[in-house]
Amino acid sequence: MILLVAIGLAVFVLEPPWSYAVVGAAVAVEVVEIVVFVRWSQRRRVQMGAETLVGATAVVVEPLRPEGVVRVVGELWRARAAAEVEAGERVRIVALDGLVLDVEPL
Repeated sequence: MILLVAIGLAVFVLEPPWSYAVVGAAVAVEVVEIVVFVRWSQRRRVQMGAETLVGATAVVVEPLRPEGVVRVVGELWRARAAAEVEAGERVRIVALDGLVLDVEPL
């Protein structure tokens, strides 16, 4: 966007020595902006799969006695806990066993 404004200024408003400087500065700003955005977007690897749920928090939908249902990131999962946990309480996911989450109360 800055480059388009600079080109518009260079063509319609500024005299030749200044128009070159404005367009050159705009190109430099755009290059720096692209480098910063590319590095920022690549700083973390993509996480995917059920294994990424470990460490997340969930809300108990059906009481865990010892198994029940929890809601994690908008999805319902079967879960099991060592102690009874009532509906509405928050739990932390500690492991994944097939399609059953092992959780502990917060």
